[in-house]
Amino acid sequence: MSKGTLKDLKTRRSIRAYRADQITDEELDAILDAGTYAASGMGAQSAVFVAVQNKTTISKLQKLNAAVLNDPKAKPFYGAPTVVNVLADKKGVTPEQDGILAMGNLMNAAAALGLGSCWINRAKEVFDTEEGKALIKKWGLKGDYIGIAHLILGYPEGDVPKAAPRKAGNIVKVN
Repeated sequence: MSKGTLKDLKTRRSIRAYRADQITDEELDAILDAGTYAASGMGAQSAVFVAVQNKTTISKLQKLNAAVLNDPKAKPFYGAPTVVNVLADKKGVTPEQDGILAMGNLMNAAAALGLGSCWINRAKEVFDTEEGKALIKKWGLKGDYIGIAHLILGYPEGDVPKAAPRKAGNIVKVN
């Protein structure tokens, strides 16, 4: 592992404020490609990424997510111009774990490119709704999918926060 990779892993933070300008196609493609290289149970590669940059669709997804919170005024996507919906094929060996590992790759790739990202929960609930299932169908996905997470992406507004000090006692070595 290169020192650059270690630095990226240690400096990646969740970003909750974004500039309005859209990320480039090259940046999005690089991030999505990195997601496809995540480990998966028995190599099944059950994770699927649906990148959305259309403001109307992002608004609909945000409203569905806010409804899960029972707070219609919530803005859980923090103004990010890109939302990657991570889904996983339920027929996979370990679909939830596959999607979670892919999310890690996506977030770390974004950090390596100098972009902000944040894992947004409630995708499972969003894509269990009739509206969520209709979006999956509209996007041309066939099969039975579980929502893993929404990944918001964009250029950070302001400074990237520093990492909190690491907790002591989280590493145990056994001889």
